[in-house]
Amino acid sequence: MNTQEYIALEEAYGAHNYHPLDVVVSRAEGVWVSDVDGNRYLDCLAAYSALNQGHCHPAILKTFIEQAAFVTLTSRAFRNDRLPLLYKKLHDMTGYDMSLPMNSGAEAVETAIKTARRWGYDVKGIPENKAEIVVASGNFHGRTTTIVGFSDDPSSYRGFGPYCTEAFPMHEYGNLEDLKSKITENTCAVMIEPIQGEGGVVIPPDGYLKGVEQLCRENNILFLCDEIQSGLGRSGKMFAHYYENVRPDIVIIGKALSGGFYPVSAILADRSVLGVIHPGEHGSTFGGNPLGAAVAIRALEVIEEENLIENSAELGAYMTDRLRAIDSPHITEVRGRGLWIGLVLDTKARPYTEALKEEGILCKETHENIIRFAPPLIITKDIIDWALERIEKVLTSK
Repeated sequence: MNTQEYIALEEAYGAHNYHPLDVVVSRAEGVWVSDVDGNRYLDCLAAYSALNQGHCHPAILKTFIEQAAFVTLTSRAFRNDRLPLLYKKLHDMTGYDMSLPMNSGAEAVETAIKTARRWGYDVKGIPENKAEIVVASGNFHGRTTTIVGFSDDPSSYRGFGPYCTEAFPMHEYGNLEDLKSKITENTCAVMIEPIQGEGGVVIPPDGYLKGVEQLCRENNILFLCDEIQSGLGRSGKMFAHYYENVRPDIVIIGKALSGGFYPVSAILADRSVLGVIHPGEHGSTFGGNPLGAAVAIRALEVIEEENLIENSAELGAYMTDRLRAIDSPHITEVRGRGLWIGLVLDTKARPYTEALKEEGILCKETHENIIRFAPPLIITKDIIDWALERIEKVLTSK
C-alpha cells in the first residue's frame, strides 16, 4: 500500500481528532524516519519531546525486549522488582523524596491536582470541596475534562462542559501581580508550565518562576511545575525550572521518561506532600508496571550517559542563533531554550510545514502561525546544518 491508500483508510475508519501532515511513517531510527513510499525525513518534532533519546534507541530497545520476556504487567496488588529501582533512580536524579508513577502526561497532571487538593485539606486546613488551584493563561496540561475546563483555548474546551471553573482561577502567564490577585485563603496550589510548549515555546519573563515560588511560600501553597514536555533535557537543562534555581513542591514528568517506547509518567514530590496519598486513594492498572519501570530507568540512564542535556544546550543555542539570522520578512520572532524552538511568523505556518516536508524535514505548526522545532537530543551539528539550509530555503522562498 502507498501513502494515499493508507490515508484513505485512516480518513474512512479513524476519528478525525488530529490534522497530521500527509506522511505515513513506517520505520524510524535515531533522528530519521522513513515513509511507506521509501522517502526519508528528519524528525524535528520528536513526538512532542517523547523521543529525546531518538527513535528506537538500541539500549532502551534491548531493555524493553529483555523485560518483556520475563514479566510485562503485574497488578499493584503485588510488588515487582523494577518499580523500586525506578523510585530510587528518580530520587537520585532529582532529589525528591518520592514519586508516583502513572502512564500518560494527562494522568500525571490529574495526579498532581488530586495530591495538591488533598494536601490543601489535610495539611493547610482548607474547608472541604473549596480548594482552588491557580493556573495560567495559554496553558496546556492535557485533554481530560478536568484539564480542558481550565484552558483558555476554545479548540480545547468548547463543547465538553460543564466545568468547575471556580476551582481553577486563571492568571496571566508571566504576570506576578495578576497571580497575586488570584490567591485566596482557599488556594492550595499554583500550577504552571515553566515554558509553554503547545503555546509555541513561550518563555516567561526573567524572575517569574522565582516570583511564583516566593508567592507560594508566603501564602503556604504548593508550587506545581508541569515539565512533561520541557523536562528531561529538552530545554537544555534537566528541568526548565532550573533556569531560575527554584524547587517546585511537585514536578510533573512524562513523555521522554520512557524514550518513546511506552507511556510512562510520574509526579515527584517530598514526603511532606506526596505522603498525603494513602492506599486505595489513587492508582492505575498500568501505572508502575515492571515493563514501564524498566524502560524508564534505561531511558533516564541514556540521558546521563550520552550527555543529552549538554547536547541540547549547546546545539539548541547554535540552532536558535542560526534561525534568527535568516533574512525572511515573515519571521517575527524566534524563541528557544535548548533544542526547543518556536519560530513565529506573520502568516499561517501550515504551508511552511508542508513545504519543509517536501524538503525532508518533519515539524509541526501550533496556534496557526508558529512552527515548532524539537528534534531528538541526539542530533548532531552536521545534521542541524543540513536542516538549516533547507529551512532557510523554505522561509525565504515564500
